[in-house]
Amino acid sequence: MGVHLYRIDDRLIHGQVVVGWGQPLNIRLLVLVDDLVAASDWEQELYRMAVPPEMEVRFADVATAIRDHPRYAGDPRPALVLTGDISSMYRLVKGVKAIGSVNLGGIHHRAGRAEKLRYIYLTPDEERQLRDLEAAGVEVTAQDVPSARAVPLPEVLEGAAT
Repeated sequence: MGVHLYRIDDRLIHGQVVVGWGQPLNIRLLVLVDDLVAASDWEQELYRMAVPPEMEVRFADVATAIRDHPRYAGDPRPALVLTGDISSMYRLVKGVKAIGSVNLGGIHHRAGRAEKLRYIYLTPDEERQLRDLEAAGVEVTAQDVPSARAVPLPEVLEGAAT
């Protein structure tokens, strides 16, 4: 089966990821790639509580996720790989080189970010990283829920309404 979705969502594991995406895609393996969470047993335990028993969750920093990616891709269970920020996904994609698409989920407002969609706010550096991924052949789309239209990166960067 392998990885069905590579998603960036700054809320990490929450209902929209577990129920909204996990159920329609029948996700059975969730890999949370985050350097800080990978180093915190306490945070890992909190995120584990948000995952149903039929879904295994693994935690990895970016370097470990790059190393272990063949295992995720070769796992017979449908998988979702999740990062909380563009930088982590950028490093993962550049390190793996076999990731064909990235889903922008929730990237919310903070200082220095401009609104692109109601659920996507980006800094100029984040825009550059996303453009770089697309230039390398990675399809980058924004889609908050599976039933919504996938918004291509050029429309996201224009600030298209959904």
